[in-house]
Amino acid sequence: MARTNNHNDHDTRNLQENLQQVVHLLSKHRLVEGFVKMQETPRYELVNSLVHKQNLAELQNLLDKLHPADIAYILEALPLKERLMIWDLVKADRDGEILLETSDSVRETLIAAMNSGELVAATGQLDADEIADLAPDLPRNVLNDLFQTLPTEEREQLRSAMSYPEDAVGALMDFDMVTIRKEVTLEVVLRYLRRLEELPDQTDQLFVVDRDERLMGVLPVNLLLVNNPDTKVSAMMSTKMVKLHPDDKAQQATHVFERYNLITAPVVDMNDKLLGRVTVNAAMDFNREKSENKALNLAGLSEEEDLFAPVWKSVKNRWVWLAINLITAFIASRVIGAFEGSIEKLVALAALMPIIAGIGGNSGNQTITMIVRAIALGQLNASKANKLFAKEIVVSAVNGIICGSAAGLFAFLIYHSISLSVVVTMAMALNLLLAALLGVLIPLTLHKLGRDPAKGSSVIITAITDSGGFFIFLGLATILLL
Repeated sequence: MARTNNHNDHDTRNLQENLQQVVHLLSKHRLVEGFVKMQETPRYELVNSLVHKQNLAELQNLLDKLHPADIAYILEALPLKERLMIWDLVKADRDGEILLETSDSVRETLIAAMNSGELVAATGQLDADEIADLAPDLPRNVLNDLFQTLPTEEREQLRSAMSYPEDAVGALMDFDMVTIRKEVTLEVVLRYLRRLEELPDQTDQLFVVDRDERLMGVLPVNLLLVNNPDTKVSAMMSTKMVKLHPDDKAQQATHVFERYNLITAPVVDMNDKLLGRVTVNAAMDFNREKSENKALNLAGLSEEEDLFAPVWKSVKNRWVWLAINLITAFIASRVIGAFEGSIEKLVALAALMPIIAGIGGNSGNQTITMIVRAIALGQLNASKANKLFAKEIVVSAVNGIICGSAAGLFAFLIYHSISLSVVVTMAMALNLLLAALLGVLIPLTLHKLGRDPAKGSSVIITAITDSGGFFIFLGLATILLL
């Protein structure tokens, strides 16, 4: 484990070093270019051309040595003008691989800078499943041209991949795989593999199919290599395998990969006809994107945002939930306004209100996180909702008594009032119960309505526990203290 962490730290350092080197070369290029422009000499154009070419050659040499994922990282870390300058220096035959690695928001800026011919050339070098990943961001005329250039088999594969929603196994499916027959010997299989230029990535097993392409079993590559070449595939293949269907939820498929430590899994139709496979890389990428989107949704962001996106685009991405938050803030202010008289008589209420509201919001967010995770893992259904609701109520009640007692003790030590201490304790307990109730209901309701249970949940729960906490605390204070 330590070795893995050290390796990851080393990779991170290299990535940062490469980024800093690119930034340095860009700064150097701008500095030298500006200096040359200041020189009023007849040789200005010649000197400028030589300096320009030398700096660009140095940058290009660095980019040529980097992995597509590293170049994508660098592009995402640069402002638009410098990003497009680096993009122009990337060799055309690497464009498609790099576009696959970039975030959706940055990919848009790169595609916008390319003409139709460049896009067709870049995507034409990719596999059908990879083209399907880029398809939503490509102009329609580019997709039409691309369909015309693809061989018939790849064209059908691309249509198949594009027919599935983003959250289905079919969208993760890879068509690059090795199939064999069960009646041949291992020696025949080995000779067949030697004729290939290379094995598909993450090939840990070969798929055994009949003449109708129905999946019969799998042959692990490690067994192929260590057993007698004269042995038939039927004697070595395993019929116990995890099979996926293209309409399955991708999230469920990623859990299968985690549970059984899979590297690849076959995808079959209802008749067990082999359609493709899913690799662990595709499952990990889906999980990563899902996690990133969930974090954005909890913050009320509608989509991933380019750090250097135009101001108006960033404003549009953020304004909806900010507007909702503003409305709820007005509501909270009116709740406080309704108890102005109580606050004037007992100023301590103003100092203690944020404690009640803040703890309630945090407790609600904890509950929401647990519920959203349970929904994502498929661990929660209607029959379990009541038990979970009861459990969260009990947990919040216990936490409310503990936190409320601590807050009540704090209030007593500061203000020397037992009655105020009791009000603080009761308000804290009640607000945590409110947070538990809403922390379960909000994501479950959104999920039942077919919406992402994470989207905006954090904003909603914080707003309600703020207003509710103020109302409960000030209401109790008004009744019991004044």
